[in-house]
Amino acid sequence: MITDIALLILAGGLPYYTLLEKNTRLSSKNIFLLSAFLLLCAVVLSLSIPNEHPVSLIVVSLLSAIFSIYKATKTTNFYKLGYYLIFVNAPFFILFEDRGILYSVSLLVSLSGLYLIAKFYEKNYGSANYSNITGITLVAPHLGTYLSFYLIALALYPPFPNSLFFLNYIFKSDPDLLSYIVVTTLFFGNFFLAMRVMRKTLFGRPNPNIHYVRMSLKDKVIHLFILILLLILSIFGLKEILL
Repeated sequence: MITDIALLILAGGLPYYTLLEKNTRLSSKNIFLLSAFLLLCAVVLSLSIPNEHPVSLIVVSLLSAIFSIYKATKTTNFYKLGYYLIFVNAPFFILFEDRGILYSVSLLVSLSGLYLIAKFYEKNYGSANYSNITGITLVAPHLGTYLSFYLIALALYPPFPNSLFFLNYIFKSDPDLLSYIVVTTLFFGNFFLAMRVMRKTLFGRPNPNIHYVRMSLKDKVIHLFILILLLILSIFGLKEILL
């Protein structure tokens, strides 16, 4: 029971909604990093102490995920979107126990790319808010391409590893009604949130009031490295499905 509660605190949105949300001293960037670190701690804990989680824990994490989907629709900040997506996906990690570890790792790799995009926006546009930065694919194609990859991965599109591990665990499990509810909620939640961001910032006419900044060579190399990691994880995901 103690382990179950610890996993909910580490992987779910419980600490954020009860403590961090009310703390004005913590920035969205810091909460993003803290949430990612807590999820890593949950992964390590799952490896160390295998256990089956009660239905009540899954239900609580699902309710937190639904609330996180709602909160994510209200933000246009990349940092906030990032940690909301961690909370949204917590029920999958808890439902599939240690088998959800690779999915969580893939999620964190995709979100690390989103985090760097947020830092790029913050540095060059004053904040990580993307509401007025439209038409990225036309005026900053490298930025638009990398952001597209991360959002497509987060939307659970194959052949990105997030979708492959997601499908693999579904195919190899014996789902009950609660499992179907969790899987359906998470799939459409991730898809909707990622596509919403793509529509708002990647496409449309560029904002004439914005001075668009292109990525430096260093930024491009770092993002390329993240994409290579996603490719490697995709290979592992494909092997799991085929074996």
